[in-house]
Amino acid sequence: MASKEPEHEHREDEEAPAAEDEDTGAQVAPIVKLEEVAVSTGEENEDAILDLKSKLYRFDKDGNQWKERGAGSVKLLKHKETGKVRLVMRQSKTLKICANHLVLPTMTVQEHAGNDKSCLWHAADFADGELKDELFCIRFASVENCKTFMETFQEVAESQKPKEENKDASAAAESLEKLSVEEKKAEDKAGEAVATKEEKETEAVTEKKDGETASST
Repeated sequence: MASKEPEHEHREDEEAPAAEDEDTGAQVAPIVKLEEVAVSTGEENEDAILDLKSKLYRFDKDGNQWKERGAGSVKLLKHKETGKVRLVMRQSKTLKICANHLVLPTMTVQEHAGNDKSCLWHAADFADGELKDELFCIRFASVENCKTFMETFQEVAESQKPKEENKDASAAAESLEKLSVEEKKAEDKAGEAVATKEEKETEAVTEKKDGETASST
């Protein structure tokens, strides 16, 4: 009579759960080693004068309409060595540059008609890798932020004038002030002279009348 024990044992082997993987403690080195890379923004040698959240538009001359450039943070950055100031704006999500140009002494910024949260200015912009004459419009979340931007922008533009030009302007102002003082002094002297002359003429007339009265008596 054949024994069924081997078959029974084989069946138990099949039903036995597989043994769990044993932790050998071995460490596997990564196939590719990633090194930390320093990312340059190009703003390392600049100090931020202004940093405000906003939305930027450019005027499309061909389509005769405003087109959005992006929403993000607009900055006025002053170079630590040259003292030059540039306006830079990046999109908040992609960090793509929306605007990148120097603030020049000839530039002016003005409020957008009908919207006191927006303002306009012209610039030779380099955001697309080449200089383009652009008309920008920027919109802020509040009137206060718009005013802050306009005031700071204009102050920066004034500060970028050559020092000699500023000196000449100061000298001209001083000269005008001196001329005004001298003219005032001359007018005062002329007034005094006229008053003295009138007094003398009055005295002479009085003396003449007194003499005529005495002679008639």
